[in-house]
Amino acid sequence: MTKVSIIVPAYNAASTLLQTLDSLLNQTYRDYEVVLVDDGSTDATRRLAEAYCANPRMRVVRQSNRGAAAARNTGIAAARGRYIGFCDADDMWHPQKLATHVEHLDANPDIGVSFSATTLVDEEDRPLGQFQRPKLHNISAAHLFKRNPVGTVSTVVARREALEEVSYRPYHENDRDWVFDEQLQAFDDFECWLRMALTTLWKIEGVNGLLTRQRVNITALRHGIDRQIAGWDQMIAALRPAAPAFFLQHEPAARAHQLHFLTRSRALDPEADRAGDMMHQALALSLRSDMHQDPAPDFHGEMARQMTREMAGNDAGETEQEDTPSSFASMVLGAISGGAIARTARSAPSSWI
Repeated sequence: MTKVSIIVPAYNAASTLLQTLDSLLNQTYRDYEVVLVDDGSTDATRRLAEAYCANPRMRVVRQSNRGAAAARNTGIAAARGRYIGFCDADDMWHPQKLATHVEHLDANPDIGVSFSATTLVDEEDRPLGQFQRPKLHNISAAHLFKRNPVGTVSTVVARREALEEVSYRPYHENDRDWVFDEQLQAFDDFECWLRMALTTLWKIEGVNGLLTRQRVNITALRHGIDRQIAGWDQMIAALRPAAPAFFLQHEPAARAHQLHFLTRSRALDPEADRAGDMMHQALALSLRSDMHQDPAPDFHGEMARQMTREMAGNDAGETEQEDTPSSFASMVLGAISGGAIARTARSAPSSWI
């Protein structure tokens, strides 16, 4: 049995696919396969992927266009691995990533989801000056909901048994189980991890190192804010019946974090036009929640430092360190008055950190 299967959902991904596949097929750990699911692409995605099938680790599965969640479910059904990794068709893995996660899962049989930190890059693979430094251990369902330390799905290598425990088969589905909810328009991966944290005993833990590069598409970001907010509401509505008291207690803080995260992401776009509105919404929610510190300290870097300096009104040092607790309300008001939400900063291109 293959030890690991890496699932790659791809839809019209020809412009980024080669770099993604090269990173996946260049892993130092060798007992794995790559299962690319072509989600009804109309560009050269299928042709480019099939060209890689000369490598015995590579397989291509086709389906009609049903979305990324459906493509991941199709990939899981086709996978042979004991562990299941995920990488979107525009993201990249560090050569040591798979070896690190396999060691982590082998040594900790109670861990269902292993994740790593992330470096954000633009469409040309230039670092955006932001990287993730999330909490790695003792992650409760509440912390997961309010802070999402896992980040993008491309950080994850999961245990098959854990995915099977949260899987289900809708009455209209005849072919395979659903691990990811195909009816959600966004946050299907986050919903899965939160469902696991709420309903099973599997642990979700991270490993040290910036082992994933997440490509940020500014154009998609510019037009996807409303979809993200609607998707968040849809995700909450789907999970709330399973744990109503949990959501009653933690939803305001989680929503404030999500709005603040979208604001920071939107600030990467120099044409940002909704960041101020989202900051005001996040402020109002934070004042009703139990939050007493910056709700999104998991990303660090030049832009985070610049925003901190602008919001604090001083020249903070350049040394990377954990964000210190501060009043989110003061920070938001400072960002709105100082205009920091419209700025971005980039560092020069670099190799893996």
